[in-house]
Amino acid sequence: MAGEPVWPTGLLAAAEAVPPAESVGAVNSRIRERFDAASVSFLITDFSGNSLVRLGSSGDVGEAADDMNAPVVELAGTVHDRVIRTQQLYVEDGGESGRGGPVRVIAPVTSRGDSIGLLELLVQRRPGPADLREIDEAAHVLAYVVITDRRFTDLYQWGQRTTPLTLAAEIQHQLLPLALACRAGRFAVAGALEPAESIGGDTFDYALDRDALHLSLTDAMGHDVASALAATLLTGALRGARRVGADLGEQAERADRALLDHGHRAMATGQLLRIDLRDGRARIVNAGHPRPLRLRRGRAQEVALHADLPFGTPFPHTYDVQFLDLEPGDRLVMLTDGMLEHSGTDLDLSLLIERTGHLHPREVVRALTGEVLRAHGGTLQDDAAVLCLDWYDNGRP
Repeated sequence: MAGEPVWPTGLLAAAEAVPPAESVGAVNSRIRERFDAASVSFLITDFSGNSLVRLGSSGDVGEAADDMNAPVVELAGTVHDRVIRTQQLYVEDGGESGRGGPVRVIAPVTSRGDSIGLLELLVQRRPGPADLREIDEAAHVLAYVVITDRRFTDLYQWGQRTTPLTLAAEIQHQLLPLALACRAGRFAVAGALEPAESIGGDTFDYALDRDALHLSLTDAMGHDVASALAATLLTGALRGARRVGADLGEQAERADRALLDHGHRAMATGQLLRIDLRDGRARIVNAGHPRPLRLRRGRAQEVALHADLPFGTPFPHTYDVQFLDLEPGDRLVMLTDGMLEHSGTDLDLSLLIERTGHLHPREVVRALTGEVLRAHGGTLQDDAAVLCLDWYDNGRP
């Protein structure tokens, strides 16, 4: 099973030899040959984070006749969920222990903390340590293949849509960063959006340059396409300002001006955060937005910030760049107001943040949005968006 010196370079060659929509299948076929597997599948995480869709299968098990109708695997209580949460490879004997038979292996398909999905194999015998390392390498290569080729095909978008999107939801999802989580050096960050049935204008963004990490969370007032268009103006203005090196105050002013000039009286609350990666100093603009929560030494509390007026307010105002107290080991959770409206339930977000303090930010945002959705009986009246940032000391938790 092991020993070919070109592994895993040969996987990249297999992916590049076929059209982008066929690259995952080509990689899976090469993996199947390598490990004499009965089947190999890539399962992509859907937009909700609560299920997986089986794409690019090779073999008899899990073969999809149509990518747009690929099989859905619910995550709750499954080994697939365990692998995504722990990011640890899983090996399960198919028959009685020690009696042989097919063996299922599941590996996380993840890049820089962004959990894209899973690689699942059904092999004839239990893999040894060298084989498991190669399977883990193959899953990592598969992550890069998906990241590269999703620029050219809608295959992965199909897989992530277990429910149809409205026009407003389509616009809203296109505003989100391509990777909803990232781990790099001194930080880990993850975001999640749970849209209401009548879509609001929540969105979030992050970007990393050589010396700084930029985060933003905005909530355009209103619903449906109008709020999605306002969110588009905000996101475009903020990204444009950030990409020409504008400081935090100018970024806020450009977002404000975009809504005033083109937003047809739309307004939005928001928070803009910039962290200097050299000295850890953090600065924030709070445009009428709910205060973030900071988890420090096991206790979650609101960060004391004053609020300026929302973006798009139609009379003279300014935005104050405030210092944010951020220490190594802190967790910062930024929320839209949809996360705070609990329909009279006893959901305590501060307590939940404390209880999930041991989890990766990727799992924290999933837990928070899941609890808010349950508190509303499965139907939100307003979008709920959250960004979770872990700040480390010299790249270590």
